[in-house]
Amino acid sequence: MTRRSYRFPDGFLWGAATSAYQIEGSPLADGAGPSIWQRFAHTPGMMANGDTGDVACDHYRRYRDDVRLMRALGLQSYRFSINWARVLPEGTGRVNPRGLDFYSRLVDELLEHGIAPNATLFHWDLPAALDDRGGWLNRDSAHWFAEYAQVMFRALDDRVTRWTTLNEPWVVTDGGYLHGVVAPGHRSKYEAPIAAHNLMRASGAGIQAYRAHGRHQIGVVFNIEPKYPASDGAEDQAAARRAHAYMNQQFADPALLGSYPEELKEIFGDAWPDFPADDFRLTKQPVDFVGINYYTRAVVRHDPAQYPLRAAPVRQPNRTHTETGWEVYEQGLTDTLLWFKDRYGDVPLYVTENGAAFYDPPVAEGEVLEDPLRVDYLRRHLRALHRAIGAGVDVRGYYAWSLLDNLEWSLGFAKRFGLYHVDFATQKRTPKASARLYAQVIASHGAALDE
Repeated sequence: MTRRSYRFPDGFLWGAATSAYQIEGSPLADGAGPSIWQRFAHTPGMMANGDTGDVACDHYRRYRDDVRLMRALGLQSYRFSINWARVLPEGTGRVNPRGLDFYSRLVDELLEHGIAPNATLFHWDLPAALDDRGGWLNRDSAHWFAEYAQVMFRALDDRVTRWTTLNEPWVVTDGGYLHGVVAPGHRSKYEAPIAAHNLMRASGAGIQAYRAHGRHQIGVVFNIEPKYPASDGAEDQAAARRAHAYMNQQFADPALLGSYPEELKEIFGDAWPDFPADDFRLTKQPVDFVGINYYTRAVVRHDPAQYPLRAAPVRQPNRTHTETGWEVYEQGLTDTLLWFKDRYGDVPLYVTENGAAFYDPPVAEGEVLEDPLRVDYLRRHLRALHRAIGAGVDVRGYYAWSLLDNLEWSLGFAKRFGLYHVDFATQKRTPKASARLYAQVIASHGAALDE
């Protein structure tokens, strides 16, 4: 029997990812301003169990201990996000030196342990002061973002060599402006396309600012969820195309092709604006890499009652599903990476998030918490990633989501994605078996996955 090798290319980067509001806690400490997530989480009825990020994983105070956990895994890179309002409490203008100092100390701690920092400028936590000025509906938001980006580049680019402008703008607009399930909690078909467009203008403005001030690499991160039709019927095929354009092309196309897919006009109807042609010269900026966040796929059928896509997901029987209801489908990662290369060419890629929420008890017993479903998920998806690389996709690194159990946004603390279990009552961290597997994969450069 032939042994299959899963050794990854030399130089492949192994990491893990988090985001500020989900783990830091102390959101108003040391002169920070409130973000839209601080406001949203404290609005009654918006968060499961009334959970908030007031403490979260207390990473703001425990970051040194958490960096030691990263080192124990053997991480080569750590992807974190910056709380914009911690650095610029009003969103523009006055810089809060104590907020800036936190990220400077975090970066120094990472480098001291041989871990390369990968900084995301915006992971959904817009300063509340800017939301009061219209947030992403205001065209000035691109300039606000560029100003903030310049502050961070000047402060950290001597030590941070990988930057990301935005993380998952689709979630910001679909959840935050169309369906109201994440901050800022709006529900308007007319607002969603405008917010999406201004986010991509902001990303372009941030990249322009980096070309003026930065010396290393900058990119943008999209969540990609491949859409498969539920049948060979024409209506289901068309529903899958609409869903694919809406989620997977709405943001990547303006960034990489300088245009929108035609399906968006059909999807939004009278809510789709005519954007100035000059805007696409801003959205389409040369990137050094693109990050792909992959969790699951969707099988969709035609459903005229579902706005705006006229498409509905079809739950697949006899498949493993996570605590968030997502099907475990590792082939979707291979398909996604191959599609991205086919559509956008040979832009360097990183898998910047990949992981799964399965049930873990609130309190971990013993030195290692067994999580066999997450171990299986991780093994399957790393092998799927290896197949994509073998098929010629230029993937240069992988970041597991997430380093720690954390606040899963409006779903609260009950959905656990972490490689490390967090007891939120005591803040005790306990490694899971998935952490043990990942450490073995990193140490063997993938050989621990061999069949």
